Amino acid sequence: MNEHDTRDDTRTGVDPGRLDDQQLMKELETIHRTRHDTLLYGSNDALRAHNDRMAGLEGEWLRRNPRRPVAPGRTREGARERGGCGQTAAPGV
Repeated sequence: MNEHDTRDDTRTGVDPGRLDDQQLMKELETIHRTRHDTLLYGSNDALRAHNDRMAGLEGEWLRRNPRRPVAPGRTREGARERGGCGQTAAPGV
């Protein structure tokens, strides 16, 4: 896909299913980086568009990675073991 080809762009960007893995990850990194500011300072329309785009991108990533590693500390059981201290662990940590 040509990065400047906008024929199939929608209001919220290129369909996530049309992105290759590298493009999808770049889009996910960008949307997560801008989330906080959009939540705090964006209009209702901007937040709605952000929510829709994030859901589409994350859904596509999950579809492509059904067997992704899950950190034990990111499960209900792991949270109970932490005692609700608010600590998080990344996979492999």
